[in-house]
Amino acid sequence: MTLDRVLPLDGVHNFRDCGGYAVSGGGRLRRGVLWRSGQHHGATDSDLVKIAALGLASVFDLRSSKERDSHPCRRPQGFEVKVFCGEDPVRRHAPHIAAAQTPRERTAQTTHESLVRNYRAICFRPELQAMIGRYLAHLSEGHGPSLVNCMAGKDRTGIAVAMLHLAVGVHRDDVMEDYLLTNTAGDSEARIAAGAETIRAVAGQLDDAVLRVLMGVQPEYLETALEAVEEHHGSVDTYLEEALGLDAVTRDRLRAELLEG
Repeated sequence: MTLDRVLPLDGVHNFRDCGGYAVSGGGRLRRGVLWRSGQHHGATDSDLVKIAALGLASVFDLRSSKERDSHPCRRPQGFEVKVFCGEDPVRRHAPHIAAAQTPRERTAQTTHESLVRNYRAICFRPELQAMIGRYLAHLSEGHGPSLVNCMAGKDRTGIAVAMLHLAVGVHRDDVMEDYLLTNTAGDSEARIAAGAETIRAVAGQLDDAVLRVLMGVQPEYLETALEAVEEHHGSVDTYLEEALGLDAVTRDRLRAELLEG
């Protein structure tokens, strides 16, 4: 199932189905309705044909306006899908871009440490909380297949999908498995090269080892984010309600819309 959930595209990276996981209490997430990816700026014509065939009803673009303006998404011809965009953050860069700009000497180790620090705060970014809450509420209303994306489809998107999975009862081991698929989904070298171009445009020249850390994910990152949530809110369930507005009724609707079997 790990391999068949990845949609092979040439110019859009980390595009995959994040459904199919078993949930507590029985059943599993439906396939073909929950998609995640990086940005679509480099989409080829053949990519657009494949994306159009998914029948998307909504797109949640977690990037800032600066990111959207500098790397506008290519869309299929006749694209009429509702695209949701959030408010601009106080910190305008993606977590991996922010880590690349750390003023300390950039090594693979210091870059890893910067990403861990960014993940300790990522779940408390107001603009991201608002967009994830909106994303989950929208999914609970049963509008049809949806895509969530950011620049690389790994940090902000990774948190959004993790919260979706936890909200419906996916086991934490599977939440982590889906998060870590970024490292192996599709053409990893092409994904790293595409990310390197964007990172170097903002942060200057970086060596290959640093770039590979910036473009990858590690269990420690997500674990750090969830630990911070539990420290601040007591539990992920409380965070879902207090920070994302996902009350018990909405969670029940979410499960009713997205689960099968």
